[in-house]
Amino acid sequence: MRSTPRTEAFPAHTPAAAQIFTTVLSHGPLTRSDMAARAGLSAAAVTKAVRPLIEAGYLVEEAGDEARPALGRPANSVRVDGGRALFIGVKVTGDEIIAVLTDLCCRIRVARHVPLPAREPQPVLTAVADLVHELLAEADGFGVQVQGIGVAVSGDVDRAAGEVRLSPFLEWRDLPLAELVEMTTGLPVTVDNDVRALTVAEQWFGAGVGLSDFAVVTVGAGIGCGLVVHGKVVSGAHGVAGEIGHVVIDPTGPLCHCGNRGCAEAIAADPAIVAAVRDATGLPVADAAQALELARRGDPGAREVYARAGDAIGRAIATVANLMGPERVIISGEGLAAYDLFAEQIRDAFAASAFGTAARCDLLTRPLLFDEWARGAAATAIQSFIGGPPHGTG
Repeated sequence: MRSTPRTEAFPAHTPAAAQIFTTVLSHGPLTRSDMAARAGLSAAAVTKAVRPLIEAGYLVEEAGDEARPALGRPANSVRVDGGRALFIGVKVTGDEIIAVLTDLCCRIRVARHVPLPAREPQPVLTAVADLVHELLAEADGFGVQVQGIGVAVSGDVDRAAGEVRLSPFLEWRDLPLAELVEMTTGLPVTVDNDVRALTVAEQWFGAGVGLSDFAVVTVGAGIGCGLVVHGKVVSGAHGVAGEIGHVVIDPTGPLCHCGNRGCAEAIAADPAIVAAVRDATGLPVADAAQALELARRGDPGAREVYARAGDAIGRAIATVANLMGPERVIISGEGLAAYDLFAEQIRDAFAASAFGTAARCDLLTRPLLFDEWARGAAATAIQSFIGGPPHGTG
């Protein structure tokens, strides 16, 4: 019989303590004066927040790296001890499950991939539980407890309720996923939309560190967007903020699975590209890899499909820039395999559609493996463990 893992409470008993810890997690090592400046807190508040975190081993003082001032508190830097706790992140796609074991700094220690056994919830839950217990066995080798699990899936996910309201790729509706995974693993579980989870990882550990306002746009099986506004990942009042895949680009365009015509996703997502290349060439194109190969070989019909996809993506990104004015848009996802075929169209359409100074937004391409999506799920578990606010409503 599998034993129930033990977890502990994180010793940040106030919002200020959680804020200080996340500041060091993203920007550290930092001196106490740096923490105060970045967090906008007094020296006394920083001292009060740091002491229990050091005593519990979550923060470590790096003695001797700076000269001590003649008076006052030592100026030694403080860093997070990444090995103090472990977390598991799980990403469920339409054809496989990826699970990673990370440390407290969200560095991947172990990764596992298994084929999706079926799309019905029960076999998926069984496969997830088996992966989790594999990773718990790996964690034993590190001698550190796993403190939580994050699970990321596409679609409309209510993180606060732990519920997948609708996941079209998995054909799930109103599934209490967090509760079900907790029952099979015995660990605290955070469930979130996969793009928002990836956005949390980019905000705390990636290309969004230090940015108050940015977006993550993902291109692949769908078109997704995660938004950070004033330092908070935004989910909106109904949990679907950032659904730029369903911004209508061409009202006379192809039918989208949502029921509308000409959505960005109906033009630029991988399934839409495959279907359009099949129609344009008359060839039995089976998947995105074959469509990509045709375009790279110079087939004019296939290349036109990718050009049109790039235009749709660029216009969708411009919509994000016009609405929220981010400092940066990070473009990622498996669809970036075709970036050389539509990069010019993305940038041209963005420049033509972005209004005024919105065009100054930095567009950064960041190819990420699916392991990184699972890492995003782990980041949400870290966030829940620390007790920082998950997201805002806008």
